Formats: sequence, structure tokens, C-alpha cells
Amino acid sequence: MTRKIAVLGAGKIGEALLGGILRGGRPAADLLATVRRAERAEALRARYGIAVVDNAEAAKTADTLILAVKPQDMATLLAELAPHAPSDRLVISAAAGITTAFVEERLAPGTPVVRVMPNTPALVDEGMSVISAGAHAGEEHLRHTEEIFTSVGKALRLPESQQDAATALSGSGPAYFYFLVEAMVDAGILLGLPRDKAHDLIVQSAYGASLMLRDSGEHPVTLREAVTSPGGTTISAIRELEKHGVRAAFLAALEAARDRSRELASGGNGGNSGNGGSR
Repeated sequence: MTRKIAVLGAGKIGEALLGGILRGGRPAADLLATVRRAERAEALRARYGIAVVDNAEAAKTADTLILAVKPQDMATLLAELAPHAPSDRLVISAAAGITTAFVEERLAPGTPVVRVMPNTPALVDEGMSVISAGAHAGEEHLRHTEEIFTSVGKALRLPESQQDAATALSGSGPAYFYFLVEAMVDAGILLGLPRDKAHDLIVQSAYGASLMLRDSGEHPVTLREAVTSPGGTTISAIRELEKHGVRAAFLAALEAARDRSRELASGGNGGNSGNGGSR
């Protein structure tokens, strides 16, 4: 579990992993990447000093294969890898909705597969990655996967049956916060603030609130109540949020994200754009 690692489909998340692994002390000679475009390959070589190869070469050479392509591209990638990847390779899938069984049945029998759902804060080393073992993955494979993904944030083990829920919460989660910040900035403009000032106020408030949630150990209700004075401005705002069903809307939204993850797992089409691990 200490030799070459290949990131297949080195988009934003894949590149974040490459950078994190290098910052963790692993030499560039231990890393490989695969990409579709020649200019992207050249950029990765120049930026990180790593080898960029084709998928077949990665499967033959690397001991760990991280599959960071879009869900709809996974079957094609696995068909390309299957003739070249022996069963002792650790295969890590980082695509939403792709089950370990889907990967296992397309590769050599007995191949250890670990499913991971990362999220985009990995780009700033504050990602949250959810890790689940396939039928042939053992403790050693899970530890190695954790070592890779904790280089760009935190990792949490969950049973694979809970991966769709984790995708809805943390995989897609950053988008909900960006949506909320966008709405609050627009509200600030409506209230008479310049856009840049409203942005600064909201982003710093969000950052500070996130740190308090992470580091204080307090329940979010306790932290919210500490801001909510009787008869004050905050309770007036919360009353409006409740009146407009914001809590119910979040519950419905997360259920929809979970259901879409299940559709992807069963072969549903459409939907996502962006780089590997997209949701």
C-alpha cells in the first residue's frame, strides 16, 4: 500500500488529491495521472512534476487506482482498465452513485474496491470524504484510502448502504451553503449595502460560524439560541424562515439528492457536469 498511486481523470478533485498527497511527503515519482486533453497533461506535468500516462499504463503500473471520472463515464473507463488491471490492485471509486459492486463485476475477480464520496472543499484541504469498503476490501485498504483522502481534509467510514445519504449531505453539501450565501448577499443588497460589503459580511460570518460548529462541541441549537435574544432581530428573522418552510425545503432537497444518487447507482442518465466526483 505504499507504492504508486494513479489518479484517473485528474479534474478538480483529482488534482486536489495529487496536491495533497505531495504535500503529505510522497515523492512525485510515486504518482501518475490520466487526462483526456494534451494541454491538461502538460499543465499537470509542469505543476507537479508527475508522469501523465494513458489509462492502460496506469492500470499496469500503479498499485492504487483512484477513479475520479464522472459517473456516466465509469463503465467505459472500467472496460478500458479490465484487460490491464490484475486483482491485487486497490481500486478507489470517487464517482457519485457508483457502487462497489458495479466496479467489482467489471474487473478481475477478488479486486479490492473502496467507494469514496469526496467534496469540493478538498481543493482547500478542508474536504469531507466518506469511505465504504467493497466485498474484497480489508482494513489495510481502508487505512490506505483514509491516508490519501485525509491529505485534503477529513475522512469518515460508513457502510455503503449509507453512501447515498452521505452524498446528499456532504457530497452536495457545499452547494447548499453557497446557495444560502448567494441569497443572503442579495438580501444585503436589497437592504442597501454594496455587493462587495454584503459579501464580506456574510462570508466572514459563515466562516466564523463554521469554526464554532466544528470546534466548540456545542449543538447547533445551542449556538443559534446564543444569538437569539427574546424579542430581538434574530428571532424575527427565524420566524420568517419557519413561516416560509425553509426547514421543510431543506429536508425535501436532501431527500431529492439522495434519490438522485440512487438513480445514478441504478443507471439513471443525465444530470451532472464538472469534474470527477461530480454530483
